[in-house]
Amino acid sequence: MIHQILRDKPAKLFIGFTAFFVANALIAECIGGKIFSLEKLFGLQPANFTILGHSGLSFSLTCGVLLWPLEFVMTDIVNEYYGPKAVKRISYTAVALISYAFIMFYASIHIPAADWWPASKAEDGIPDLQVAFGGIFGQGMSIILGSLVAFLVSQLVDVFIFHRIKKVTGEKKVWLRATGSTLVSQLIDSFIVLTIAFKWGGNWTWTQVISVGIMNYIYKATVAVLLTPVIYFAEKKIEAYVGHETARQMKKAAMGEE
Repeated sequence: MIHQILRDKPAKLFIGFTAFFVANALIAECIGGKIFSLEKLFGLQPANFTILGHSGLSFSLTCGVLLWPLEFVMTDIVNEYYGPKAVKRISYTAVALISYAFIMFYASIHIPAADWWPASKAEDGIPDLQVAFGGIFGQGMSIILGSLVAFLVSQLVDVFIFHRIKKVTGEKKVWLRATGSTLVSQLIDSFIVLTIAFKWGGNWTWTQVISVGIMNYIYKATVAVLLTPVIYFAEKKIEAYVGHETARQMKKAAMGEE
């Protein structure tokens, strides 16, 4: 059975997509605790926008946003060749495994450390590794919950919109269904995570959620547009790998035509 699967190029491709999709999502969650300045990354001074009365807003983003756009590119590619059910399957798999990972992170933080493991010694300049370990892997539960809910909901919305647009446009206008579905799903993602993590799980006001969400969405929307050519590049590579006729049959099956 396994040899038959490994000889089937579409099956091997889907296994590869699933592995990358889950790994990318987990890495994004793990590095999401660090906030970076997008302006400083490009050698610029932080922006100073004022939205809904909140001044000093800049593009201070979680490092997770460096990888999340790839998830939506992957979603569109899988949706194009394998259909909505396949996207939902890898999305549920990712959420389940990320949840499992955070349970293990939580357990490892609270397991007693060995006596010889470095603890804080100010005179020697040795950091307390237990504090550092907990700080990196011990994200707040509201942030974890918000991130997972936002990810799953935005994925399902992306799948729905992508498929609806494709039913109208057929094989044409890949850019429209890919970018359009991502722009809507990223909008939802931006506000769900902020609402759960900082409005319900913190003390943010609705105007704070909206103003910061707008800043985050500007970045996400820009990246979504810039990554559109990646969809076309990926399609060419997939057709070269599985063959034009097989690719055509995969797309028809994804649309429920077979």
